[in-house]
Amino acid sequence: MKENWYRKFLRWEMFLVLLILLEVIVFGAINPRFLRFNVLFGSINDFMPMCVISLFVTFVLITGGMDIQAGSIVGLTSIVIGILWQQFGFNIWVACFSAIIVSMICGLFSGFLVAYARVPPMVVTLGGSFLYTGLALTFTKIAKVEAYKGISNFPNSFTAFTTFTIQGIPFQLFIFAVLTLITYVILHRTKYGRYIYLCGINQNAAEYSGINSRVIIMSTYGLSGIGASIAGIILTSYLGTAKADFGKELTLPIITAVVLGGTSILGGKGTIPGTALAALAIGVMRLGLSMSGVNTQYLDIPVGILLIVAVGMRGISSVFPMRFFRRRTIEKGITPGL
Repeated sequence: MKENWYRKFLRWEMFLVLLILLEVIVFGAINPRFLRFNVLFGSINDFMPMCVISLFVTFVLITGGMDIQAGSIVGLTSIVIGILWQQFGFNIWVACFSAIIVSMICGLFSGFLVAYARVPPMVVTLGGSFLYTGLALTFTKIAKVEAYKGISNFPNSFTAFTTFTIQGIPFQLFIFAVLTLITYVILHRTKYGRYIYLCGINQNAAEYSGINSRVIIMSTYGLSGIGASIAGIILTSYLGTAKADFGKELTLPIITAVVLGGTSILGGKGTIPGTALAALAIGVMRLGLSMSGVNTQYLDIPVGILLIVAVGMRGISSVFPMRFFRRRTIEKGITPGL
């Protein structure tokens, strides 16, 4: 009973919540403007695409895979939306749906190479990042659009949903909350989610259990493609412009958020709440550092340090505290619940 309480209190997600609160306190003390809700909520839009993609990349890493192509798919999604709307006269929402399908196919293609051709995930997704960036630039050139200008003048109905607020809270935050709930249910409350964990723990055991592990693994890359496309839609709507280079700086924050959230790069372990909280922690940190006067080109340095320190702390906290509490309960004559 007591150890169960300790286990809940010492969950990694609790540390991430405390980390976010600490960031707010520290950066608020450095720059009081940081504590203004209109400033904080207004800046959430800058890192929301990273938060959205991280949720879906979690599925990939739990299977033991890797996805560093999601940022490139964001740019591909953006330019596909712009071209379909401007050059082919598609309804803007039909163009968005078409872009999601294209992105999902890109993810499934990479997943097929990983699951069926047995190509290492790092190699596949690294190649995919160059491939999809190249495709986005090629589409831009074919459409005779200047890359640095992009495509703009989108309908108000498209650009409005990312600037819309409810009681001062950006609508993007509600989108993130809904996606967090959806991915949580998929991963933690369905058979499909259990299959993902089993594939990450032991793919051979999954096969012997009657699970088509290759289909499961391939599908997670498709989900990652969908997540990247949703982020691309959000980014395009928020900035009011479609460009091929959107998302190029998202790879490091995405992987950092997933790993910082408790997902093992070896597979078989990870949670959606952990990823969601870690993504918010990274976003708040980058925002706070920027408002504290740190040049944007140096923002990846503290994020990298945070990743190393936090993962190390997580490894230590997962061993020593629980051993300590087990020893204390045994000394008191209480049988541990494990």
